[in-house]
Amino acid sequence: MKRILIIGCGDIALRIAALLCSRYRLFGLVRNPDRFEALRAAGMVPLWGDLDEPRSLHQLRGLAHIVLHLAPPPGEGERDTRTKHLLAALSQACPEHGRRRRLPQRVVYISTSGVYGDCGGEVVSETRPTRAQNARAKRRVDAEKQIRHWAMNNGVHASILRVPGIYAADRLPLQRLQQGTPAIVAAEDGYTNHIHADDLARCVIAAMQRAKPNRVYHTTDDLHLKMGDYFDAVADTFNLPHPPRVTRAEAQSVLSPMLLSFMNESRRLSNTRMKNELRVVLRYPAVVDALAEIRRDKIG
Repeated sequence: MKRILIIGCGDIALRIAALLCSRYRLFGLVRNPDRFEALRAAGMVPLWGDLDEPRSLHQLRGLAHIVLHLAPPPGEGERDTRTKHLLAALSQACPEHGRRRRLPQRVVYISTSGVYGDCGGEVVSETRPTRAQNARAKRRVDAEKQIRHWAMNNGVHASILRVPGIYAADRLPLQRLQQGTPAIVAAEDGYTNHIHADDLARCVIAAMQRAKPNRVYHTTDDLHLKMGDYFDAVADTFNLPHPPRVTRAEAQSVLSPMLLSFMNESRRLSNTRMKNELRVVLRYPAVVDALAEIRRDKIG
């Protein structure tokens, strides 16, 4: 039975584990021992380790045939030192294998569509150069470069998934709507992209099985929504008021820098490569499909 190591065992990792636990032996790296029981319940063998502490990662060497890297970068700087520490650990020689290195065959990395920066609402394919505009996205670009360089040098099959906004029934902006946080007026609003958490889990598995070596894929649904329209659709599903609308100039004084950094970027991601090469058939081709299901569940 092949072994899969999952780095970053949050919501998406648990959804992936539910789909794979009967066919693979799963290991999950976590730094909080309180998470061990949740991982065991999901069919994973929990491993303690901290990507910020390289000495805690020695047990990862030679462990798995496949590595799914879902962990976020550190919270500051423009380099992803966590990915650096992970790749170093995976590269270590194994005493049990005669001091030889036993590298994984495949690595799948979860990145972000934020690496493109603001694209002015244009349709974006995977060949578009990255132009990260904040430190958070620059750390992702750094991680992508590290993984692709390491994979090419070591003959490892690497895949990069650039992911937009992830949502699910329990991952919706309800608090923001309840607080009445403003959105941008329609004439000045930007495009946003989404993927349901279940579809993302299936995209990761498809990349693990079908991705071409050192290839980038957008994992996004089919719908190109303006950000305010997304908030309105969620509000309608839960019978909440639509958020007030403000101009971009007004937003500078009423929204946090973090929110502004998201709202100042507009792009429409193409998912043609995902569909053609990974052969992913989306369960939720549009946010409105998932919201309609949530509405039916509420009524039922």
